[in-house]
Amino acid sequence: DWVVRYMVDNSLGRYWIERNPQSKLSEKLQFFVTPKSGKINYIDEKVSPEELTFFDPCMGSGHILVYAFDVLMEIYRECGYSDRDAAALIVEKNLFGLDIDKRAYQLAYFAVLMKARSYNRRILSNGIECNLAAIDESNGIDTFYYDNLTTDKEQNKIGEYLITAFRHAKEIGSLQMVENHDYPAFDSYLEGLDNGDNQLDIFSDTWLKTVKPIIKKLCKQAVILSNKYAVVCTNPPYMNKLEGHLKDFVVSNFKAYSGDLFSVFMYRNFAFCKPDGYSAFMTPNVWMFIKTYENLRDYIINQKNITSLIQMAKGAFFKEATVDICAFILSNKKSDNVGLYFRLEDFKGDMEVQKQKVLEALKDNDCKYFYETTVTNFSKIPGSPIAYWVSEQFINIFSQNIKIADFAYPHQGLHTGDNNKYLRLWFEVCTQDILLGETIKWNSNYKWAKLNKGGSYRKWYGNREYIIYWECNGVAIKNNGHSVGANNVTFFNDMIGFTDITSYKPSFRNYGLGFIYDVSGPSMFNNGKILSSCYLLGFLNSKLTDEAMQILSPTIHMNQTALSNMTMVLTNNDILNCIEQNVSYCTNISKLDWDSFETSWDFKKNPLI
Repeated sequence: DWVVRYMVDNSLGRYWIERNPQSKLSEKLQFFVTPKSGKINYIDEKVSPEELTFFDPCMGSGHILVYAFDVLMEIYRECGYSDRDAAALIVEKNLFGLDIDKRAYQLAYFAVLMKARSYNRRILSNGIECNLAAIDESNGIDTFYYDNLTTDKEQNKIGEYLITAFRHAKEIGSLQMVENHDYPAFDSYLEGLDNGDNQLDIFSDTWLKTVKPIIKKLCKQAVILSNKYAVVCTNPPYMNKLEGHLKDFVVSNFKAYSGDLFSVFMYRNFAFCKPDGYSAFMTPNVWMFIKTYENLRDYIINQKNITSLIQMAKGAFFKEATVDICAFILSNKKSDNVGLYFRLEDFKGDMEVQKQKVLEALKDNDCKYFYETTVTNFSKIPGSPIAYWVSEQFINIFSQNIKIADFAYPHQGLHTGDNNKYLRLWFEVCTQDILLGETIKWNSNYKWAKLNKGGSYRKWYGNREYIIYWECNGVAIKNNGHSVGANNVTFFNDMIGFTDITSYKPSFRNYGLGFIYDVSGPSMFNNGKILSSCYLLGFLNSKLTDEAMQILSPTIHMNQTALSNMTMVLTNNDILNCIEQNVSYCTNISKLDWDSFETSWDFKKNPLI
């Protein structure tokens, strides 16, 4: 509930306040966010409350619309309207909503009208039409034209267009793009088709009773979809596997932003906004960081602006859910205004905890988790992540140094197609059949090769537990029809390994020569042109890399592209030897620790003995 209030306060409220310098609305909005300076940029433009249109394209049961109603009521009161008149105007002029679920529409319709009735007891008998609709489709209609009934050629074109536009509309929903036509005139034309002037037969009467009502619904939703709104605010659906007509539509129209259905809505909703309007969302926070959504981030950074954003702590939204969310407001125009950001990552707990931390930050603008920055800073970081908490000094690290990809490259490992068949723990087979030595070539005298399979968090050395069946140079795996990457030329080369999925910090280990690696244990290879592998390992295990990867790849997956794009801080020769000595020292300590347990193939004896 508080997230919805934040989204409405900072989109609807801001749009109104920016155009009304004398407004006292901000004093009534609990979650209204202002810059640390307290200064709001005002626009020399008068806007009446009737013009403050608010649209939820995925309205569900209308929760967002109901709260927007209360904010609009305060705006109307500020302008001198009575509650009774304001309630009728809000329903008729301000609130718009769509949903593909008819039951959700019915709940939203009921909720909005009951909210209006709490201010105007006669609202239900005033004949006011609500601008909410359940999206209908034209799949059962072949043509709008009917002999001797639909006689106006120009209006018939609109009817035919609506039938074409809303094919499979229940799948596509409010993503559908609708042309601007004179739909009110077309609606009047529909009303006049059965005025008694025409001779009706049983077939035309059937058309009027079956086709006409559907066309009227299509006309109403076309009006809503073709309008421009001051504020668009929604919690869109989250779905990354699209099918059927929805998939075809998204790929045809929004391919660059099709990583998930919510990201498609993020892009699509800008077209619903007036040029100076706002678009507000609650979505998973993955769009802020991972490569799948890089095109969307670039579009927002280069052509729009982030007004404010709250990033909730992991697991706060639902303890059982794996979706980590954020709530944010986007401006539908390019702006140099600073964005206002709340980072609640360190405050573990449910949404009540998140709410209290936001309220605390609003009272204390100098708190450590309230940030201000411009979107132009994000483009200085590879992949343009929305890393609003990063200092200017840290950003300069990315722009002033060379990328790791210039002298080292990570590789995705082998997928066997059947790990249960081809993988073993090293002590499950005869050690004489395992190639345990360091070599860059496969020795045909052996059946099993050492395997880097990732493993738990561990730096410098270790996680050497698995072996892979590689007799006859892995012919069984290569020919099983399900393997991927079995002909990797980097196998057995000197490598630094890491783990693909980790719930903790990244950790890198020296594996040296003689290893194969699989998808769970991707590996990095130094080309030897600039720095030694020893220095590379030290840098990768440094605090700097840890902080950088929290920016470039903050998910549970270790993003290899992000790792390649990370910049490498080079050192001078005076301390290079010292660094390499320290790395060797750390690696030796880690090796002694690993080999002190009998699960290591280099175990000699218990250290207590």
